[in-house]
Amino acid sequence: MEFPRALAIPLAYMPLAAIERATGLLFQRLLKEHPDLFERLGEYKAKRFAFLPSDLPLAFIVEPAGPSIRVTRKPATQDLADASVEGPLFLLLALLEGRCDADALFFSRDLSVTGDMEAMLAMRNALDGADIDLPRDLSRLAGPLAPLFGKMGRDIRRRALNDETSQWN
Repeated sequence: MEFPRALAIPLAYMPLAAIERATGLLFQRLLKEHPDLFERLGEYKAKRFAFLPSDLPLAFIVEPAGPSIRVTRKPATQDLADASVEGPLFLLLALLEGRCDADALFFSRDLSVTGDMEAMLAMRNALDGADIDLPRDLSRLAGPLAPLFGKMGRDIRRRALNDETSQWN
């Protein structure tokens, strides 16, 4: 499932600072839920990782040593990352949660990985062992509305994963 184009187009015109602020809040929440997320990276913790949704005009640069996340507009990602992975947003989110076979997606060309392959493999292993559940982890930001937001997130994930033609775990 691709991110809806009608929602992606406005992201090209929104102030980058606003997008980065929202992304930073979500990233900080994820780190609060999984404080040891990047510990399994070992020597690769100092690397910079780019996540490039093919259906968005944005790139997300994660620096685990910080830890921090930056948002840039594409294609201004050259030399900003040591390793990059590109694919549809929902597929990248499924990888984040460890819900799909990254090797199969790479070999089927649903994902494109460039740069330091060993670093990206270390990132994949770190994410696979983290037990990330985005609807559960991020819905807690909604306070008393957390159950409603969690249910909406699970419904979106279910629809996105059911629409994928790739093999899911």
